[in-house]
Amino acid sequence: MTKKLPRAERRAQLLETAFDIVREQGTDALTLGLLAEQAGVSKPIAYSHFETRSGLMMALYKDAMDRQVSALAKALEDAPQEPGTIVRLLAQAYLECAATIGSEWHAIGAALRGDAMMDAYQREMREDHAAFYANALQPFSGLDPTAVQRRCIGLIASMEAISNEVTEERIVMEDAVDDLVSLIVTWIISRR
Repeated sequence: MTKKLPRAERRAQLLETAFDIVREQGTDALTLGLLAEQAGVSKPIAYSHFETRSGLMMALYKDAMDRQVSALAKALEDAPQEPGTIVRLLAQAYLECAATIGSEWHAIGAALRGDAMMDAYQREMREDHAAFYANALQPFSGLDPTAVQRRCIGLIASMEAISNEVTEERIVMEDAVDDLVSLIVTWIISRR
């Protein structure tokens, strides 16, 4: 057994261990029992943090999305408020974060599909992510906020697909960034 950690640190350790399990063995192998074993804690500790496998999968997805938003917010923080700069930063930060997290993010997203509760959770996370993009892009668009939000939902789906191609090494990062910049400019920015 590992040493006692504060609850937040233990949760972070469990999430990191869960990402490692997904990376090495896939999402099907991930159970709370295996997580406890790999993390060196008792099963009750793993269950106290996530309750169910679905809870663990949702926590993993949220952690990945939080990392994504944090990277994006940091990239935007000091950037000049110029459309070309903002668009390129958004595209590049999204793809770099997805590449850093790796294909595990896409596997976790796929594992969330099919269960009504997990589908609703994933949809909520995607809508929040789209709202972040809409907020960043709205000042540069001539579209009304509702249209920008709708298009950002579509943009997130496109970004997920393109980032999957990058993590699978079917598209190089530079081309993917250029493609996303073109998509954002054409679909959202040039609508003044």
